[in-house]
Amino acid sequence: MGDTVLEIRDLTFYYDKSRVLYRDFSLTLHKGEVITIVGESGSGKSTLFELITGELKPVAGEIKTAKFAQIFQDPYSSFHPTYTILSQIEEVASTEGIEKYLETLNLERDLLLKKPHRLSGGQLQRCSILRALLQKPDLILADEPTSALDNVVQLDVMKLLMRFLDRVGILMITHDEDLARWASDQIIRIGEDATTPQPAT
Repeated sequence: MGDTVLEIRDLTFYYDKSRVLYRDFSLTLHKGEVITIVGESGSGKSTLFELITGELKPVAGEIKTAKFAQIFQDPYSSFHPTYTILSQIEEVASTEGIEKYLETLNLERDLLLKKPHRLSGGQLQRCSILRALLQKPDLILADEPTSALDNVVQLDVMKLLMRFLDRVGILMITHDEDLARWASDQIIRIGEDATTPQPAT
């Protein structure tokens, strides 16, 4: 796919024909870009991620994706409570080169030897980013990655994530308009008359 890490062409999807979530929906995401999907709860944001990951199948259209990793909304529910952070990272990724990521993410290695409840929300979400990056993805799917954090920590976490745009493209979903405008190269608003990509302002 070259520098294209996600391509969606003419996607149509609905659970019920009376309410079509996507009709002839297209987007292209390149490495180094952030595209943000904005919409209210129930508008279809998470459904789009399920279509990209293959958990759901389109009614029509095509989705091509490079290797991806996910960062989830609630860092505490994205890690198993009874195992250390490091053991859970090692289940899905090699830890080769981990030291450079720890330095960039401002994480102490000792934190990885703890169980999730011993970390703050901000620390744990940075561990989520670490886990995703160690999978060596070309695409990161970020599902409300800062919504469970306080305002100051939200900005810090997003700044850290965006340091890696030299190697990934990021597709993010959020209801936070300010975050979308700050972080995005392009904003796509999901909902009524809202499937046309709009440039970030």
